Formats: sequence, structure tokens, C-alpha cells
Amino acid sequence: MPRPSAKQPSTPSSPTTLAPSSFHLRRQVLEEEHEWLLKQIKRKRNELKKFLDQMRSIATEIFQRGNPLYQQLIELDTEIHGLFDEILTGRKLGKKSQKDIISVYHSLQFMGVLSPKFDDDDDDDVFNDSSEDNFNDEQAENFFNQNSHQEQSEETDRENPIKSSASRHIRQTFIKLASLFHPDRVTDSETQMHHNEIMKEVNRAYQEGDLARLLEIERQHHLAEDIDINNATSSEIERQCQQRERDNQLLKTQYETLKEELRIARNTPEGEMVKDYRACQKEGLDAVGEMLSEMEAQVKTVEEIRDFVRNFRDKKITIKDFLKGPTSLTPKTKEDPEEMLEMLLEELLGLRI
Repeated sequence: MPRPSAKQPSTPSSPTTLAPSSFHLRRQVLEEEHEWLLKQIKRKRNELKKFLDQMRSIATEIFQRGNPLYQQLIELDTEIHGLFDEILTGRKLGKKSQKDIISVYHSLQFMGVLSPKFDDDDDDDVFNDSSEDNFNDEQAENFFNQNSHQEQSEETDRENPIKSSASRHIRQTFIKLASLFHPDRVTDSETQMHHNEIMKEVNRAYQEGDLARLLEIERQHHLAEDIDINNATSSEIERQCQQRERDNQLLKTQYETLKEELRIARNTPEGEMVKDYRACQKEGLDAVGEMLSEMEAQVKTVEEIRDFVRNFRDKKITIKDFLKGPTSLTPKTKEDPEEMLEMLLEELLGLRI
């Protein structure tokens, strides 16, 4: 007959026995989470910094290499505005002809081919007629974004208690570090220099609201409070666990904020430019060169418009031909002049994009 298996020892139910083991496990989990959050924040912080640095670098390169083209566009813009001014003030035009020319002039500005420049003397009826449909998709999106921003502000106001708690904790940590590393607290020059460097990091982290960096400095210099887990009371361990829970919650908020900042940066026009730049790099292409090629095409197009308007000013073409638009930029099909002008403007706008 088989022997009965030995009975497993019962788990002690005494709170005194359970507490240290239970709190020790809880503390270990919190510390592991703390370490993970610090690493993730550091990684995301570096990722955001690298992305923003690349945005600035690309913008600087585009400005340096594209500035001559940009100056050309400014000069052409000024010249075309001057040509329209000469046409509208220096030529005898019928009411309908003047209205048609002003309509073309306004359209070029509305579509972004020319810079906005509306005079009080312009035909108010033309402006009003043209502006009826001005509330387009882009403006609707801007209106939506404004309302969204207001809703976000209201949501932020509701979250102020959390932010206030985080600010207090950041300030408390800053004060603690500042009191320990203030250069005036030491006398020898070598230690003062060391403390000066530490305080630079502390001040930078405090100004940026970077709790993770402040805690890293605290841990780096072994300033974080520690206790002997074997000899500590339950209340001491519980107090430290609660403190670490608060730290971790604030670090989670900081981590989510960094992720959101990176997401926003990537979705800006400059961020999209970085994305295109990296894609071109992978294919071995000169990304800035590609962008400048589009800009060169835009300059060429605006030059053709300038020449076309100049020819009309010099009476080398009739108003009928003027309203058709430059032949080099219009489709070789029989279309209504207004439709052809609209297609021309869409093509120009596409070049600007």
C-alpha cells in the first residue's frame, strides 16, 4: 500500500511573517518599473532631441542652398504686383475688362501664386464675389483646430491638480539636490567645480520639468533614500513603496508627454520634411536637391507668368488672350477661359505644394 504523500506545510498566516516578504516583492516590482521608465524616458528624450536637431539641420541647409531661389521668388512677386498695378491704373479699361483683370489678380493671390496684397481701391464687388466661397476646406480645418485647441485647454485645466502635484514633486527634488550640490556649501575649488557641473544639469532638468533626469542625478550620486529591508518596519517599507509609486506615476506621465511631443513634431510640415529626407537618404538621393528642383520649377513657372503679364501690359496680347492664360501652362484643349484659368491656378498651386 503506497505511503501517503507528505502534507505541504501551511502558509503562515501571521501578518508579522507576511509583511516583510509581501512588501519586499512589491518594492522589487516598483523598482523594476522605475528602472524601466527611466530607461524609456531617456531613450525617448534622445529620440526627440535627435529628430528636432535634424529638423533644424535640414531647415538650415534648405535656407542656405535655396536662399537665392527664394530671393528670386520675392523679386518676381514684387514685379508682378507692380505690373498689375500699372495695368489697372495706367490703362483705359472698360468696367468688365477691369473686373476680369482684378479677378485674375485676386485669384493668383488666393491660390498662393502671389503674396496677398489687396487695395482699398479694388473692385469691392469682385472681392466680395470671390470671397463668398473663401470658407474652404483648409479654413474649416483651421476652425476645427482652434476649437480642438480650446477643448484641449479645458481638458488641461481639469488636469491641473495632477500637474500641480508633479510640479511640487519636481520642485522638492530640485531643492533637495540644490541644497546638497550648491557650490557655496564646499570650500575647495575642485569640489566647487564638480558641484557647478552637477548644478548645471540640475537647473536644466528643473527648467525643463524633467523629473526623470532629476531622479537619475539623485540615483547617480546615491542620494535616494534606501532602507534595510530585513530590519525595516512594515510602515517604513510601505512609506517607501508609496513614494516610489508616486514617482512612477509621474514618470509615466512624463514618458507619455515625450511620446506626444515626438508625434506632434513628426506631423508638422517640417516633420514630414524629415521623413522625406530620410526616405531619400535610404535611396541614395539628395533630398534637399530634390526639394530645390521643385523650387526651381516654381521659379520658372512664376517667370512665365511675369512675362505673360508684362506682354499684356505692353499690349502685345489682347485681353481675350490674357484671360486664356499662358499657352505653355494651359492644356491644349478647347475649354472655357475661366475653366482654363482655374486649371492653370491648380497646376501652379501644385508646384508650390
